[in-house]
Amino acid sequence: MNDANSSDEKAADVGPLACSPDLGFSEWMSKCGGSLVISTYQAGKLLLVGWNGQQVTFLPRQFDKPMGLDVVGNRMALATRNNVTLFASDEVLANHYDHDTPGRYDALYLPRLSYHTANIAAHDLALTNDDLWVVNTRFSCLAGLSSHYSFEPRWRPPFVTECVPEDRCHLNGLAMVDGKPGYVTMLGETNTAGGWRANKVSGGLVMDVRSDEIVFRGLAMPHSPRWNNGALWVLNSGAGEILRWTPGTQRPEVICTLPAYLRGLTFFGPYALIGLCMIREKKVFGGMPVQERFPKLYCGIAIVDTRIDRPVGMLTFHSGCTEIYDVRFLPGIRKPNVLNLEKEQALQTMSAPPDVHYWLRPENAIHDPDDPIDGA
Repeated sequence: MNDANSSDEKAADVGPLACSPDLGFSEWMSKCGGSLVISTYQAGKLLLVGWNGQQVTFLPRQFDKPMGLDVVGNRMALATRNNVTLFASDEVLANHYDHDTPGRYDALYLPRLSYHTANIAAHDLALTNDDLWVVNTRFSCLAGLSSHYSFEPRWRPPFVTECVPEDRCHLNGLAMVDGKPGYVTMLGETNTAGGWRANKVSGGLVMDVRSDEIVFRGLAMPHSPRWNNGALWVLNSGAGEILRWTPGTQRPEVICTLPAYLRGLTFFGPYALIGLCMIREKKVFGGMPVQERFPKLYCGIAIVDTRIDRPVGMLTFHSGCTEIYDVRFLPGIRKPNVLNLEKEQALQTMSAPPDVHYWLRPENAIHDPDDPIDGA
């Protein structure tokens, strides 16, 4: 596993992507009425996991270091190495994506707006109806995006005294409460460049953004805080623990422990979908408690039923992917697709309100005589 913040290398070559769902995962996918989108910066892919009516489907798309993502309605936001891109899904264009197989996809996420942030080491994202929050890990702050700047700082931990590119506390996770920032996770209460690295095993903490108060400490590299059903859920990643904390109580309770470094969390009904990672790189991630608990760690997605606090299904990667960053559920979408700007098809789509949806394919093109390339 590589450090998502300090590493600038390209996606690791770990062989072709290969994964398999267990029976519980397949059964859940057949009944849930939706699909999954997963980011893995280590493999350089956004992964779409769907259901075609008979079996689980798997569609990978290449992106440069995909990290945090969020989905609201038909919109999706994705953080990559130097950009944050907003996508919008078009059901009509999705239906006609394939000439020979109409209806092959029921959603097509197309890039509509991209902010060029440079490498701010963006981690979690939170998309609202009218705003987008970015966890800017390199500058230890929560930020907004701008048409004038790389980012606009909005909040930082009170012990971080400057907005400088030094990753002082490894601020990484954001939980929204009622549409506003509620809680964040970070790997250390430190105010020096990379200071969190000195105590990775127990230096992690959760802070309330609204009051600047530390909710609880002593965590092993926590990630992915999420507010759900009146409680805060946190992945105590280095211990392989899923935590649940109710405001007014002192300490969180351990819901269950999984054989992986955990990262990426979302909910659908009573089910928690959790990203599982192996630990490959020992300099940053070595010495975690989860390595002592389990002889083997896995990469994939676990489905945990929060009514019984145990996993009921798992998608396991066997090659091509050793870690996950984030995961989201796409309700009502069974066969999703997404395009990056390297795909020619992304530049062949045109849409406008209220009901304009066109594929500008070569056979349908109208030649422009004023275009020196396209014209006669």
